[in-house]
Amino acid sequence: MKISADDLLLARAARWEGTMPDKVFLTQPHSGGRRTDYTWRQTLDEVRRMANHLAGLKLPPRSQIAIVGKNSAHWIMADLAIWMAGHVSVPLYPTLSSETARKILEHSESRLLFVGKLDDWPTIRVGVPSGLPVIELPLAPDTGALKWGEVAARSDPLAEIPQRDPDELATIIYTSGTTGTPKGVMLSFGGLVAAMIADEKIDVTPQDRYLSYLPLAHSYERYVGEGIAIFHGMQLYFAESLESFPLDLQRARPTLFCSVPRLWMKFQSGVHAKLPAEKLQRLLSIPVVGRLVRRKILRGLGLDQARFAFSGAAPLAPEVINWYRRLGLELLEGYGMSENHSYSHASEPGDARSGYVGRSRPGVETRLSEDGEVLVKSPGMMMGYFKAPELTAEVVTADGFLRTGDRGELDEQGRLRITGRVKELFKTSKGKYVAPAPIENRLLSSGLLEQCCVTGAGFPQPHAVGVLSENLRALLNEGRAQQAELTQKLNALLDEVNRTLESHERLQFVAVTGDQWTIENEFLTPTMKMRRARIEERYGPLAEGWYAVGQNVVWQ
Repeated sequence: MKISADDLLLARAARWEGTMPDKVFLTQPHSGGRRTDYTWRQTLDEVRRMANHLAGLKLPPRSQIAIVGKNSAHWIMADLAIWMAGHVSVPLYPTLSSETARKILEHSESRLLFVGKLDDWPTIRVGVPSGLPVIELPLAPDTGALKWGEVAARSDPLAEIPQRDPDELATIIYTSGTTGTPKGVMLSFGGLVAAMIADEKIDVTPQDRYLSYLPLAHSYERYVGEGIAIFHGMQLYFAESLESFPLDLQRARPTLFCSVPRLWMKFQSGVHAKLPAEKLQRLLSIPVVGRLVRRKILRGLGLDQARFAFSGAAPLAPEVINWYRRLGLELLEGYGMSENHSYSHASEPGDARSGYVGRSRPGVETRLSEDGEVLVKSPGMMMGYFKAPELTAEVVTADGFLRTGDRGELDEQGRLRITGRVKELFKTSKGKYVAPAPIENRLLSSGLLEQCCVTGAGFPQPHAVGVLSENLRALLNEGRAQQAELTQKLNALLDEVNRTLESHERLQFVAVTGDQWTIENEFLTPTMKMRRARIEERYGPLAEGWYAVGQNVVWQ
């Protein structure tokens, strides 16, 4: 596939600066309901000024420059300025521990750090190597460092935007790491736009709107929330805070919206908390009333104008997908990895199958290994892992296919279903292997549990550890729900799920924990994927006692 310099994100941004300079590109909310709009002209003016400053620092060509912070207008500007100055960007998750931040900053050989909006700068600051220069973005905590606004005010705009080569290193994305140390995925400038060029079905225009809140340090948000936005010139909104997210969604009224399973399930639980599932189904079955109810729910979620809605990062239970489709929102699933810049598979409107992540995207080749591992060759393929050629050789086959580590199946139309991780299989004491992910999806589809982990290596039968859904926790804490009542519902769920499983897969019990699984306590990755090893480390010592209790539902 031929990619020209005019296709690259810097060139596309310059194009919009010239052809629609006064169109709003970035909308940044502030506390108190205020917001700041940045047109393409204003955005590129600030980018050019910062790029001129960076160029004046006389760093070695193609130096690594890091960005840490929540999504914001100036996060995007910093990324563009790094590229415009001839360097390579290294995004860091805003929730990193000090130890991980230090590892990434040192391993990447970053020569400067942009610090943006953060909840816990003191923790990350401990991990910043001594002597590393810092530039503070607007909305950042007080770092005592040079401020973006000061730099922009005293720097002239860079007159000429340097042309970057499509095969040149653009960014190093460190995987969030469900296990082990994050690896630095090297992506080229051409790799960042390969999806947009290969896939002519990406129907996005400058009139589209997108709410960017999934971490920009992750490949998927970088692909959609930055890449597609810049390539096609659409407007980007940002979230002010977790508390204001529903309001931010209402303000943006996105025409494209992407999220993760946990949030789609929280939306569903929120609707059911106001309108019980049984009553909602009755209302939806009434022709005129059903249309009004659907419209009201989607408007209340801020999704009434969404042309495309996607879920990714982890499997979403078919029951949840079908629930949204009954509301009139065709929720599509996508599949990809940092190593192929999230360009691999996606469902298409009118052709989606519940439980499947769709066909290979244009330009993507897929095959299954003998043991069912999904192998993918994508035009968005990484250049390799930074300073780790041996790791690169382990995951890329001799003919250029990426070993995804996921097990999968293809239906008769070539649609892919992910059935679990190759390395997540565990063996019971009976010598039988269990794939936990499909069982977890069945448990989560009930809405009773918000998170769960199926485990039990070395025991006769597997078991599940789970966290109650948010609305049920609230009812339990307020005394409006009884533990006995919830036990009965969980018993019924366990029976229902076990009837669908092979005998060796059937769960002995469900243990309900009062702990919260969060990014902060490292039960979840920054993209809200479950850290299975961390969960098994926490609850493994309790398992033998749970089995001894002999109950279907154990409250921990």
